[in-house]
Amino acid sequence: MRIIGIDPGLRRMGWGVIDVVGSRISHVANGICTGDGADLATRLCALYTQLAAIVAAHAPDAAAVEHTFVNKDAAGTLKLGQARAIALLVPAQAGIAVAEYAPNQIKKVVVGVGHAAKQQVDHMVRLQLPGIGIAGPDAADALAIALCHAHQGRFANRLDAAIARAGG
Repeated sequence: MRIIGIDPGLRRMGWGVIDVVGSRISHVANGICTGDGADLATRLCALYTQLAAIVAAHAPDAAAVEHTFVNKDAAGTLKLGQARAIALLVPAQAGIAVAEYAPNQIKKVVVGVGHAAKQQVDHMVRLQLPGIGIAGPDAADALAIALCHAHQGRFANRLDAAIARAGG
């Protein structure tokens, strides 16, 4: 299975693609889409165009996107939500199922601690995908999102198999 993880951002949207074959996880690609432009509509259009090209080029089977956290700046949260809509829309338009994960859930799965620092996430991504070059912190977060989805998927498959064996 090929998974794309997307870390939404209005100026910088991280993305990371991994392949999962059995228990083996390998890095495919990662990078950052940039929301360049003077106004919000132009930035959103740039993010959409870049992410659509990445999804077309890498043909993922599944997508995972980080939930937006709400902060004190309502206008900033709303704008981030619009970038997040691009992150959800592009894979959905390609017919790809999209899972969503809270930041603490991603950190807990990848690092083992729900309130891990960005440096800890980056370090654990590098440990799980040795020898890769990471385009920046946003790309590292996106790879962590993809890894979270891969690990959650394995757990769900095991749980489904156990339920089936139990006759449920």
